[in-house]
Amino acid sequence: MTRIPPALRGRGAKALLVALPVGLTGSLVALPFTAQAESSSDAVISEVYGGGGNSGASYTNDFIELGNAATAPFDLGGWSVQYLPGSPTAASKWQVTPLAGTIPAGGTYLVQEAKGSGGDTALPTPDASGTISMSATTGTVALVRSTTPLTCLTAADCAADGTVKDLVGFGTAVVREGSPATGAGNTTSVSRDTKLTDTDDNAADLTGSAPSPHNTAGGGSGDPSPTPTPTPTPTPGSLRIHDIQGTSRISPQSGRTVTNVPGVVTAVRSTGSKGYWIQDPEPDGNPATSEGLFVFTGSATPLVKVGDSVLVSGKVSEYYPGGRSSGSQSVTELTGPTAAVLSAGNTVPAPEVIDSSTLPDAYAPQAQGGSIESLELQPGAYALDWLEAHEGMRVQIGDSRVVGATNAYNETWITTKPAQNPTPRGGTVVTGYDDPNSGRLLVTSLTGDQLTANVGDTLTGTTTGPVDYSNYGGYNVQATTLGTVEPGGLTPDVASKGKSNELSVATYNVENLDPTDPQSKFDRLAQGIVMNLAAPDIVSLEEIQDDNGPKDDGTVTAGTTVSRFIDAIRAAGGPSYDWRAIDPVNDSDGGEPGGNIRNVFLFNPQRVTFVDRPGGDSTTAVEAVGNGKKGVRLSVSPGRIDPTSDAWTSSRKPLVGEFVFRGKQVFVVGNHFNSKGGDQPVHGAFQPPTLSSETQRTAQAKEVNTFVSGLLDKDPKAKVVVLGDLNDYQFSKPLAALTAGDVLTDLINTLPVNERYSYVYDGNSQTLDHILVSSAVKKPEYQVVHINSEFSDQTSDHDPQVVRFK
Repeated sequence: MTRIPPALRGRGAKALLVALPVGLTGSLVALPFTAQAESSSDAVISEVYGGGGNSGASYTNDFIELGNAATAPFDLGGWSVQYLPGSPTAASKWQVTPLAGTIPAGGTYLVQEAKGSGGDTALPTPDASGTISMSATTGTVALVRSTTPLTCLTAADCAADGTVKDLVGFGTAVVREGSPATGAGNTTSVSRDTKLTDTDDNAADLTGSAPSPHNTAGGGSGDPSPTPTPTPTPTPGSLRIHDIQGTSRISPQSGRTVTNVPGVVTAVRSTGSKGYWIQDPEPDGNPATSEGLFVFTGSATPLVKVGDSVLVSGKVSEYYPGGRSSGSQSVTELTGPTAAVLSAGNTVPAPEVIDSSTLPDAYAPQAQGGSIESLELQPGAYALDWLEAHEGMRVQIGDSRVVGATNAYNETWITTKPAQNPTPRGGTVVTGYDDPNSGRLLVTSLTGDQLTANVGDTLTGTTTGPVDYSNYGGYNVQATTLGTVEPGGLTPDVASKGKSNELSVATYNVENLDPTDPQSKFDRLAQGIVMNLAAPDIVSLEEIQDDNGPKDDGTVTAGTTVSRFIDAIRAAGGPSYDWRAIDPVNDSDGGEPGGNIRNVFLFNPQRVTFVDRPGGDSTTAVEAVGNGKKGVRLSVSPGRIDPTSDAWTSSRKPLVGEFVFRGKQVFVVGNHFNSKGGDQPVHGAFQPPTLSSETQRTAQAKEVNTFVSGLLDKDPKAKVVVLGDLNDYQFSKPLAALTAGDVLTDLINTLPVNERYSYVYDGNSQTLDHILVSSAVKKPEYQVVHINSEFSDQTSDHDPQVVRFK
């Protein structure tokens, strides 16, 4: 699965540091509060004129003027102004004019736009120029922290977009702050007052009057724009961090600009999604309100340091990692910030220690599938609520068992509840939808220190940092102090070798194997087949790609891929396997684009015989055919189960083969059901999460069940093995559909509950891979062979498994 590390959000912004007189030092806690000012703290859109060159107009061009009420220049590098028609449709696009340079402290900045056919007066020398032709009477202008066109087409969506610094809708504009400004026309602009008042209501903040453009030099018709009088000594505003965070997941101040919020810098992130965390050293005592907050600076490296006592101004935004449609929760943060440093070297607030009793056993509040965003937090009742109530705050964990191996993004999962559903190898196993193991917590490093941990290791010592949230994994600790790894001694499993009169059948997802992979991957997978799986007689492989991997040029054959793998197995001391597969229709089976993944049977011809029956291809359905007194046979072998059924749309089709072992028929069905992509996350805003992908897997399971049932109707004593990556739990609806009528037994359920797993995701040991058998398979010896999922150095993200029977 391809994923993006949590720190890389792909958003851009600039931050400013306001220098203060040397005498302004001391703790924030004793500073008096003042009412929040109504004038902007820095840059806003100060004037908009779309009548340039129209009938009756004097000015030849449309323009947008920006103003800066701050005491320092406002850097516009990488920013833009953007325009949207007043009544946008689904096809409407924001038009962009990039900006450069700065707005002087207390000054203005002029952006010239399209020229009309009339008018006789040129604008003052513009500071930036574009070609946007704006309406004179209605439209929306945005000041944006990047040059990427916005995609929001409603006021609510634009308010939720953290890249929007300011927004002015005029006339009948649908997208606006509050109500749209009125008074715009061919001979009039809409503009703010001399204080650049910004109450987030365009109708109240901007009025119609004669156009009065001014550039950074103050040049323009009439008097230069008056310079706002700066506040000589910054003092805390009326809001504290806990007022911004509120008692639910969405800030009561969301979308509003807040001024001079006090806090102490506790951590700085200088790579990826840059910014810093602040925390109020004087908490309000309400366990539902967080005292920490992330300040997002985008592409600009934060200029503050840990221990700085600051006053921060900016827009309160709810950032949704992965987008709102992903179902993730949001992170409350300040965007477009300016910061005043009052003093340096202050002691940061003490972290809250998380131990085995801290996080509640119950994981999430329930909303009958709806959003929990507006629910009042109950940090004493639910783990997700406790973590949300500490969003942005410093926490600390002590010695903790690793339950999810370190991945390529330097992320490691630990459990804060070591007694919660432990596996014999040190993980924590999922036992049902209602028990996702509330003690799990993701740890990643802000310091650049690298961990290398396997499941069962211990992260010893002290790990401390602010609580953050990502679409990948949910709540996590961004560690400023990282513990050290004490190895737990975990070693890869080795399967028992079967007796000569036992048939061994295995399944292994080899994770997008193709000829462009390094030889080392082929060699390690081969080692797993030979040494860890004991060279099974039949191996059903998933995710074998075509002969040029993800290159999408119409290639569907996989002979090069499979032959190279077979050669590697032989070089590792294994048998000279033969193989069977059916090439898919190009780009029809899902998986990595261009890869054409498919199921493949490897078999040892010295031990088993594959019964070839011609006619099987990518679109022909295999059928169970009565074979007189001899029971049943396949119409084609290898074949596919009903490959044109809608159940298999953009998904792998099951591969069916007829084998003979010691004169006895064995039917094998290799599967790779559709993935869980599109499901709402367990840690997300919707509880319980909707598992939309389960619908297709259930349909796929019914198709396989129907085929197996038909085969057994013709021969109840037929030996059938159904196996593969079914992408779901043993207690799921798809597995219930697959085993309906007791036609198959899922062997994972024959293991002790704490051993029922083949995959580790988000620190949860869980079952995705299965081997199921018909009742004619007597006394099967079954084993999940743990060689990948619990290790940081893994060849595949799945563990193989094998069954042996006479």
